[in-house]
Amino acid sequence: MPIPAPPTRTRYDAATLASLTADAAAIVARYPDPRSGLLPMLHLVQSVDGYVSRDGILFCAEQLGITAAEVSAVATFYTQYKRHPNGTYTVGVCTNTLCAVMGGDAIFDELSEHLGVGHDETTEDGAITLEHIECNAACDYAPVVMVNWEFFDNQTPESATALADRLRAGEAVAPTRGAASVCTFKQMSRVLAGFSDGRADEGTGAGDPTLIGLRIARENMWTAPSPAEKEPAEGAPAGAASGGPAGATAPKPGEPGSSAARTPTTPSDALPGGKPGTPGAAPGASKGAEK
Repeated sequence: MPIPAPPTRTRYDAATLASLTADAAAIVARYPDPRSGLLPMLHLVQSVDGYVSRDGILFCAEQLGITAAEVSAVATFYTQYKRHPNGTYTVGVCTNTLCAVMGGDAIFDELSEHLGVGHDETTEDGAITLEHIECNAACDYAPVVMVNWEFFDNQTPESATALADRLRAGEAVAPTRGAASVCTFKQMSRVLAGFSDGRADEGTGAGDPTLIGLRIARENMWTAPSPAEKEPAEGAPAGAASGGPAGATAPKPGEPGSSAARTPTTPSDALPGGKPGTPGAAPGASKGAEK
């Protein structure tokens, strides 16, 4: 006699629920504590619904034995979890410091006007959700646009709008580095849940802008200090690891060499209200000072 499925408050059909449950069991098996699987499990339900839905939250809670409120607290903290339906492609424009000054802000503004959407908004055809994104560790290729977390390097407003048009037209596009193709948002969410799609070893990894420092170091035969050079021998006096004199110890506050012993350099260093005991502190700097 088959064992009946446990009751669920989700509205998934039987086939979807069975598939999700099997994948959730594989996720939980990776961790000594089941609730540690919440992050990949949120990506899993997002791969089915296209966002973290009410049913997805309830599913995670039931699988992990935690409350829906606890799941929601995590789902609303991380920006990769979407709380409303996402487009087929998330087009993210890095507008962090370096990409911004290299043209990231101009790219975002041009895409926003071209697509008719703002941050975290989706085009009417459901193809593209546009986002500001933070640094994706590709500063050597700035400004960078990402499509479902695949790199498109050294972009311009013109190249970015052309990329968006190709995505909306259903054309295949190839990232600058990494995988040789771009998958859908749902497919990428499944990859982020820990289920490989076989594309990890495709395409180019690190390019010349990333590797140029390594190349120069090799040409000049530069090497990093060995652990033995960085760590003092057991029982060695303090200061040996940093190259300081043997027996050296950090000065105490107020002693020569400490930050508190610095010479006043600005008028505010000697104004009333300075921290008591620091050089240049004017009389009356301490509350209740003797009159």
